[in-house]
Amino acid sequence: MPTANFGVFQREDEAMAYLATLLPPYVIKTDGLAAGKGVLVTDDFDEACRDVKEKLGGVSFGDAGTTVVIEEGLEGEECSLTVLFDGEHAYALAPAQDFKRVGDANAGPNTGGMGAYAPMEIMTPGLIDEVMSSIIAPTVGELHKRDIAYRGVLYAGVMLTSRGPKLLEYNVRFGDPETEVIAPLYGARLFSLLRGVAEGSLDESSLGSYQCAVTVVLASHGYPVSARRGDVIEGLGPDGQLASAIEGVTVFHAGTALDDEGRFVTAGGRVLAITGVANTMGEARDRAYAGASLVTFEGRVMRHDIALAVS
Repeated sequence: MPTANFGVFQREDEAMAYLATLLPPYVIKTDGLAAGKGVLVTDDFDEACRDVKEKLGGVSFGDAGTTVVIEEGLEGEECSLTVLFDGEHAYALAPAQDFKRVGDANAGPNTGGMGAYAPMEIMTPGLIDEVMSSIIAPTVGELHKRDIAYRGVLYAGVMLTSRGPKLLEYNVRFGDPETEVIAPLYGARLFSLLRGVAEGSLDESSLGSYQCAVTVVLASHGYPVSARRGDVIEGLGPDGQLASAIEGVTVFHAGTALDDEGRFVTAGGRVLAITGVANTMGEARDRAYAGASLVTFEGRVMRHDIALAVS
């Protein structure tokens, strides 16, 4: 499959030698679970060197960081393509784009995702077909070759470069916060689709058409470096949705809990995801941010430019 050039290292001296052969931007990945925060992308060679040392030395992510992947930097639009696979047939859901940096205009450190939108207009049917043929099809072929009976999700993180789509990462699960824009687009149909995956009878006609969706993540004070807990969340009803409902808006919970008084409080880094669905991207964005404006807690961290460029 087409990917960035890369090297995998456990020794610091070998990693540094390889890093010195690359041009910026430098991409340093933890080869382990890191809550979506194991990637550094930087133009600063010294920062890249420090990151390699901290990861391999166990400072950053403990045992999860003792192997690093160093990649050449790729330029282009990033797309998250979620594909359903029933063991024989693979069908793509609405292409989405997430926003990894914590601050507006992609400032600050990487996070697990501060928002997303779908569908991506740049992902034309022809481009989706190209990703399916160059990335998904070889994967499906290799599964069959190895007699692996897999049914589920093939989630491809893809960079749309001037040299064609390049695979950034693969998961066998739904992505976050991409799922928070994809799920509302399919509504009740999602159950039928997933049942078809499980039973090996996925029907392309069940995919149907969809609207537009935008998700805005509300994170806790200090995120992503730290996550303060216990701040009271205002603006939610007893069911966890908006106390003052807005048409087309859904609230997804991630880092919340109930205190002794039955109030919703922060209990993690990314606290809530507010999703707006509408016929146009601009209207979906307006609904998402209208919903987000009604939910407050002390130290709330939120980006203000999710899907702004495509609305």
